[in-house]
Amino acid sequence: MILTTKQPQDWKDLQKKVSEILQQCGFKVEKELTTETVRGKVELDVYAEENIKGRKYSIVCECKYWKSNIPQTVIHGFRTVVNDLGCNVGYVITTSDFQSGSVTATENTNVELLTWENFQALFFESWYESYFSPQIAKRLDPILTYSEPILPKWFDKMNEVDKDAYFNLKDKYDLFGWIVMSFTPYARMLTKDTIPPLPLLDRVKENKEVIERIPIEILEETGIMSF
Repeated sequence: MILTTKQPQDWKDLQKKVSEILQQCGFKVEKELTTETVRGKVELDVYAEENIKGRKYSIVCECKYWKSNIPQTVIHGFRTVVNDLGCNVGYVITTSDFQSGSVTATENTNVELLTWENFQALFFESWYESYFSPQIAKRLDPILTYSEPILPKWFDKMNEVDKDAYFNLKDKYDLFGWIVMSFTPYARMLTKDTIPPLPLLDRVKENKEVIERIPIEILEETGIMSF
């Protein structure tokens, strides 16, 4: 599954998108960071680090918004920077692809070559668990109130007008609430399911009620960031 179908518009946008994804995965991120190495000052497109039980894990990213494939000379220079900084891993992320010599240049190193799509795939599960799933639960919790099968305790205290309004909201959001519930941490803990695949339309295309009541742009979305 992919995070987004939207392509970066330029180098700055690629750098911005990479930074945002890493930050949402729990990293502390800096863009265009100038730092000292044993060979002098270097500017890093994206530097990110996280602490896991007191252990620092650091990565550095080189963002290449190119139409041509990345040559091995770029890889050699970046590999030196990663080693001089002592980072755990370095990623060269591109909107194009890599020359065969570039692939050879990363063998037995801590440098990885990633297309924009590869980068999304690599961090997808971490992003989903750390950011998307908790955000879905937080933002949609008020709506899920109207999709629960058991009436809330405060229902009996409402007057008839408010009860009618409640049932109207329940009718409006019931289906959507149940569908979105599958993306929350609660549902996955109970069912042990994997991440629900997109587009949702593949799962509900036989359900006429869902097709009629859920906007088709939601059902057809394939990028989970846009969902």
